[in-house]
Amino acid sequence: MKRRIWFGLVALLLAGSGHAQSLTGTWQGVETDTGEPGASWPAVLRLQKGKGAGLFGVLYQEVGGQPSTSVTFQVLGTPQANALRLEHVRKLNETGRSPFTYWCEGAISLTYDPSQEKLTGRAAYQPVGDCDAGTFTFYRVRLKSAPTVAAGAETTIRVTGRNVLWYADAELKQPVTTGNTYRTRLSKTTTFYLAQGYYPTRQSPVVPITIQVSGTAPETRPAPVAPLEPATAQLEVAPPVSAAPPISTAPLITATPVVLPTVLFRLGTAELLPEGVPALRQLATELQARPELRLRIAGHTDKIGEPQKNLVLSEQRAEAVKSYLVKAGVAAERLSTTGHGDTRPLFPSPDARNRRVEVEALP
Repeated sequence: MKRRIWFGLVALLLAGSGHAQSLTGTWQGVETDTGEPGASWPAVLRLQKGKGAGLFGVLYQEVGGQPSTSVTFQVLGTPQANALRLEHVRKLNETGRSPFTYWCEGAISLTYDPSQEKLTGRAAYQPVGDCDAGTFTFYRVRLKSAPTVAAGAETTIRVTGRNVLWYADAELKQPVTTGNTYRTRLSKTTTFYLAQGYYPTRQSPVVPITIQVSGTAPETRPAPVAPLEPATAQLEVAPPVSAAPPISTAPLITATPVVLPTVLFRLGTAELLPEGVPALRQLATELQARPELRLRIAGHTDKIGEPQKNLVLSEQRAEAVKSYLVKAGVAAERLSTTGHGDTRPLFPSPDARNRRVEVEALP
C-alpha cells in the first residue's frame, strides 16, 4: 500500500483589496487522484501565521477506511501570486507503520475560493518509489450571515463547509439540522457546534458558531416546544379545535396512508415544528366530526444515524402527534401508532421531508 500525503496552504491576495486573506484556522478535506483507483486520504489542516507573510502548520491524514493508519507532517509555505508553494519540513508522528508502506513527500500549489471557503490544488511528489501526484480539496466552516440578530425574529443563519452537521452541544449528541443554512428564531445568544461530514477523521474539528441576540423577544412569540417525557415531545397545546377556522376543505384522512402536510420534526428529535399546527388542527377537526373513525399514525425518519435508534425515534414522532390529538379532544383509544424508522424515505437523504408522519383510516 502506498501512502501519499501532503499539506497545502494558500496566502491569496483578495482582488482589489491589497490585504492578504487570512487562511489561518482548521480545514477538513481529502486527497484523491493518486493513481490508486478508489483510494482516498482524509485530511485535517491546521494553519497559523508565521513570521512575515509566511504560514506554518500541520497536516493530519488517515488512510481511507483505515483510521488507525495515519501521519502528521509539519509544513511551511511561501506565498506566490494567488497561491502558495509548500515545502515539507518533517514528519511529526506516524501510526500503523509497516516495512512495506510509506508516505509520499513533495510540494503542492493550492488556490482559494473565498465564496465557498475552499482550497483546491495538485501535489507534485519527490520521485521516491511510485510517488507521483495527488489532488487536494479542503473546506473551512465560517459564518457568512450576520453575527447578530434581533430577538424573536425569523432569521437564516448561513455558513460555509461541506456536508455541514449542526449540533446544540460540543459533544455532538444533540443534532439540530444539516446543510449550509438554518432558519430559526432565537431568543438569546446561542452557540451552535458545527462539524463536516466530508471525509471525517479522528481529528475532525468541531467549530463553534455563536449568534448574538439583541433586544427582547415579543411576549406573544410562541413558546419553544418542550418534551412530555424523555421519549416524546409535543407542541404547545392549541386552542380547542372547535374554535379554530377550517384549514382546508379537502379531507386529510383516507383509507390509504396520507402524509400530513407540513408536520415535520427537528433533526434527531420528536419535536413537532410550529408550522405543522394548521394540519394538526384540521386532522383533529375531522376526527371530531367522524366519531366512528379510528386512525393509525405512522412515524418516519431520515437516513441519518443508526437504524435502531431511528426506529425508536419514528415511534416517538407518531406518539407526539397522538399526544397533540388527545389534548385537542380526540379519545386516545381511537388512535394507534407505529414507526417505520428510516426504511421508507420519500426523498434522497438527507431531506427534512423524510421526517414526517402518515395517517390512514382503520377499518
